[in-house]
Amino acid sequence: MRRPERDTDYRFTLANERTFLAWIRTCLALIAGGVAVRQVEPEPGAGGHDLAVALAVVCVTLGCVLALLSVRQWRRNDRAMRADRPLPVSRTPFLLAAGLVVIASIAVVFVV
Repeated sequence: MRRPERDTDYRFTLANERTFLAWIRTCLALIAGGVAVRQVEPEPGAGGHDLAVALAVVCVTLGCVLALLSVRQWRRNDRAMRADRPLPVSRTPFLLAAGLVVIASIAVVFVV
C-alpha cells in the first residue's frame, strides 16, 4: 500500500536541493575541464593528441551523465521523504569515483 505524500520539513528539502546543486557543480567542473583540455591539446599529429581528445571526451561525457543521474536522485529522494520512506541507495558516487579513476589514468599517461 502506498503511503500518501506529505510535506516534509523544509530543512530536509533544502538539504536535498543543496546536494543536487553540489552534483551540478561537479558536472559543470567536469564539462569545463573537458573543454579546457580540448583547447590546450597538442596539434593533430603531435604526441598526445589522441590522449587529450580521449580525456576531453571522458570528462564531458561523465559530466553529462552525472547531471542526468543527479536529477533522478534528487527526485527519488524527494519522493521518499514525502512518502516517509527511507532514502534510496545511490550508485552515483561510485560512478563518479570510477570515472575519476579513468580520467586520472588518462591524465597520468598524457602528462608523462
